[in-house]
This record gives sequence, structure tokens and C-alpha cells, in this order.
Amino acid sequence: MRIEESADPGAGGPAAGVLRGSDLVEDAAVLDEFVGWSERESAAAYGVPVRPDVAAGFALHRYAWPATALFSLPWFLVRRVPRLTPADVALHSDEGRVAVRVREFACLPDDPAVDAPGARPVASEEALRAELRGALADHMAPVLDVFAPRMRRRARAMWGTATDELVEGLWYVGKLLGEERRARAEAELVLPGRTAPFSGGAAFREIDKPCGGRLPTRDRVTCCFFYTLRPEATCVTCPRTSDTDRVVREGLARPVEQVADVPA
Repeated sequence: MRIEESADPGAGGPAAGVLRGSDLVEDAAVLDEFVGWSERESAAAYGVPVRPDVAAGFALHRYAWPATALFSLPWFLVRRVPRLTPADVALHSDEGRVAVRVREFACLPDDPAVDAPGARPVASEEALRAELRGALADHMAPVLDVFAPRMRRRARAMWGTATDELVEGLWYVGKLLGEERRARAEAELVLPGRTAPFSGGAAFREIDKPCGGRLPTRDRVTCCFFYTLRPEATCVTCPRTSDTDRVVREGLARPVEQVADVPA
């Protein structure tokens, strides 16, 4: 995924392979096509039919995974939290790019960019964490609302999905940067429990390995239903996956393994 700043992140529109978050929220035909595309992609990848609600969940993941990173990544790296509406974010499916328009961001008082246009200083680290939760919630709320009927889930389950995207996305970024331990600690501070509207916390735990050492893991708040495509397979953080299997799969994994199993 490559992120770039743009004055008009939605230039070209869906016909040009550009999908704004606001397109999903405001145009039911665009949402239907996006879910249909997700269904076709998943069916081709796994060779089995995909339930409509499962396809909708996969489509939401394809949007929410990069969208969530637009908030958590700058906070994790430089302690800045952008305020982004769905109209400020666009996925460019042709090249795996994400375009974003930043007009306002929260930061700490000692940030070098505190006097930049759109900068809004907050008093403390905890205040900045609240900004992260609030900015992401404001962005995701209308997106979750339009996906909920197609996924056949109610508000608590939808916000559980947002919880998992935030936590596991931050965890994944931490692994990529060689800062997994810090990423887990930071995620625990952002979501220590049920912090409304999010439905759960980071909730990391550790498993003893047979040969020594401990494996960090967590249980997802909600299920992505990947097992409906591969009954013998579950996501590594799925509550259906036993601790024994998690240890085995960690031993077989590449040095950095994306937590989410759904193809992005």
C-alpha cells in the first residue's frame, strides 16, 4: 500500500478504479458493485461460492484495513492524528495506492508542526489517544452503517470489526517496523477495554511455547467467517483457533505475517 496526499483524492471516480469512502456511504450502486467485486475476487481465489454477508465483510475489510492505518500509522510514528472524512480517502485499486486529503490534524504541544495550517494541539498523550479513537470513530461510523445490513450484523458486532481492524493493523505495522512490543503496548493504551463506540479492547495475551518463550496473540472481537470458505482453516487470532495451533502456525510463518487472512 502506498499513501499519497491529494487535493482531490476521488479524482476519476469509480469508473477509473478510484473508490472514495464517501462513494460507499452515499451511493448504494457503488457499494453493491464493491461487494460484488469482493465476492468475485474471493470466489476466484478460493474456488468456492461466497455467502453475500461474508463477501460484504471481506469488502469492508478491504476498505477498513488501509483506512484505519491512515489514522493509526501517523499517530504511532509521529504522534499526529488526522481528521479525515470518508470523502478525504480514496482507494486506487489499479496500483494499490491510497490517496488522502488532510485538512486538520491533532498533535502534541511540542510537535515541530504545531504552527502548521490545520494543526490543533492537545494537552497530553492521553488526549491524543482520545483524538485517535474519536477521529477513527467519526470516519468509520457511516461506513459501518451502510455495511451492517449486508453483513447482517448489529452495531456492537460492527464496532467489534472496527476494533479488530485498528488493533491488528497497528500490530501488523509494528511487526513491519521491528517495533511489535511497542505497538502492542500502544494498542493496549488506545483500547484498554470497551471504549465506546468500540466493542472491545486490544486484549493481547501470551502463550507458552513448548520449547521456551512466549507467543503474543489475541482473540478477535468478531469473526470474519473465513472458515466458510476453508472449513479447516481459521484466522490466527480467531477464537476458534486453539493456542496449540497458534504456536504451530507461528513456527511455520514468514518473518512478518499479515494478521488478516482475507486478501486485500
